[in-house]
This record gives sequence, structure tokens and C-alpha cells, in this order.
Amino acid sequence: MTSISYLWAPPEPASVAVQGSEQRLPVQRLFFVGRNYLAHAKEMGRPVDAQRDRPFYFTKSPSALLASGASVPYPQATSNYHYEMELVVALRSGGADIAAEAAHEHIYGYGCGLDMTRRDLQFAARDQGKPWDTAKDCENSAVISAIVPMPGQVIERGRIELRVDGEQRQDSDLSDMIWGVRELIADLSRMYHLRAGDLIYTGTPEGVGPVRAGQRVDGSIQGVGSISLRLLGGQA
Repeated sequence: MTSISYLWAPPEPASVAVQGSEQRLPVQRLFFVGRNYLAHAKEMGRPVDAQRDRPFYFTKSPSALLASGASVPYPQATSNYHYEMELVVALRSGGADIAAEAAHEHIYGYGCGLDMTRRDLQFAARDQGKPWDTAKDCENSAVISAIVPMPGQVIERGRIELRVDGEQRQDSDLSDMIWGVRELIADLSRMYHLRAGDLIYTGTPEGVGPVRAGQRVDGSIQGVGSISLRLLGGQA
């Protein structure tokens, strides 16, 4: 086999720790579900009609992944950086046009995630009808805990909460999701050929808000685990 010669060393493949294992989960793509809790959709000024609407998604680069427990500089180009606590589904297999009834077969496990967002950039882009890329897909904006292996299991309920410097900011239940884990996997597979290592951040409940330099974010999901992030002063 012919070896490949690179101009410089390519980056390490993206991966996530797995609870109870020295092996890591190799990451393919990062999918994020927008407005998947009714109360959050309302607080964002974009209510959702669960009978009429269907899920919508955005993506982030795997390079945006950041392990829970990190301390990173407050991001550049924003003065309104928001936390969003989310359940993350890790896939062990994939396919196209997956039936909701069979979606559980593709689940490897779950983690806690933070979808960090430059909200001022998001609102400016939204009001001008432009994409959200610079608001969402920025460095260290896809925080992830270790994945808990739960092959074939579907989580439908459990407390999801977040605190900033110990103060409660988000407190809801996974049962409040408009579209559950099965529905999201099935719906995504109608637009993408899903693969092992795809991560799905399933949306955030109400109570999103800003976090300032020097503050610490802590969150947890019942039966899954916890996550943390500290923002340092200064910019990357």
C-alpha cells in the first residue's frame, strides 16, 4: 500500500472518552437539534407547533469538541456567550431511512453535552436571514462528558439541569422533549446516511442564558452523568 505524504502532520481524529473503558469512541459528525423543548422555543421567540413542524438541525465541526472539566478562555467575537444543556446520543451503527421502531438498535450510549453559543452573533444572523455557523460552530463550543454505554436503550425521561456558579439556571425533564430519541434518529436518517460515531445533541430546555469570564457551568442528567466547564478571563 502506498503511504501518504502530508505537508504537515494531520490533526488527531476526534474522539470521546467512554465510561469504564480505556478505549475511546471515534467521532464522525456532530448533529444538533434546534428548539426541541416547547418552553425553550417560546423563550427564543420561535414557538413550535409539534403537530405541524418537524425537527430542524445544525452541525458543528468535530474540532469543536471539548472534554468536560476543561477550563478555556472566554471566546472571541462575542459579549453574549450562552450555555445550553443537552442529552447526547452516540450511535454505534447507522443507515438511511431508519424506522423509528428500529432506532434503538443503532444506539451505543449517552452523554451530557453543552451547546455553547455566541448568542449575539446568532440573533444578528437570524434577523438578516443568514446562517448560524459563526454563532454555533466555534472553538470549544461542543462540550461533552464521557459516553455511558447503553447499547440499544432508549432514554425517555430523567431530570436535566444546569447551574452557573452553583445557581440553578435550567431544570427540566427529558420527557419534555418534543421529539424523542427514536424520532430524531429516524428523522435524521431521512436526510443523512447515519454512521457509527455520529453524535446527536438533542436540544436544550428553557432557562438558557449568558455565562461570563471567570464563571463555572455544571450540569447533570439523571442516569447519565454530569458535565462542567470553566470560562477563564481573556480570549483565545
